[in-house]
Parts: sequence; C-alpha cells; structure tokens
Amino acid sequence: MMHCHLSRLMGERKMKIMDVARATGLHRNTVTLLYKETATRIDLEAIERLCRLFECGVGDLFEVVD
Repeated sequence: MMHCHLSRLMGERKMKIMDVARATGLHRNTVTLLYKETATRIDLEAIERLCRLFECGVGDLFEVVD
C-alpha cells in the first residue's frame, strides 16, 4: 500500500488545497484525492509538479507501507 505525505508537506508550509492547485496547475480534485489518500492513480507529471513545488524527491512524497 502507498502512503502519500502531501498533507504533512502542506501542513508544514501552511498551504491549503487551492494553494497547491494554483501553484502546480493541477486540478483541485487531484490534489484533494492525494491529500485524503483516496487516489487510486496519479500521473507522472502531477508527481513532478508536486515534487518541484515542495522541493522534495518522490520518496519524500510517497512511501510504501506494508
């Protein structure tokens, strides 16, 4: 199972879902699904945009959990 750390990264920077959507150009619904960890798929471009925004690697954004 994958765990998404988007909510933690957003909390550390006091960002709201709309802040992330505007900054990345991603649809609000995409950000919401990742924030709530209910997304079943994500585009590689979306991952890249989030990593650039938060200046982090993919491993900082996602984690595989048993």
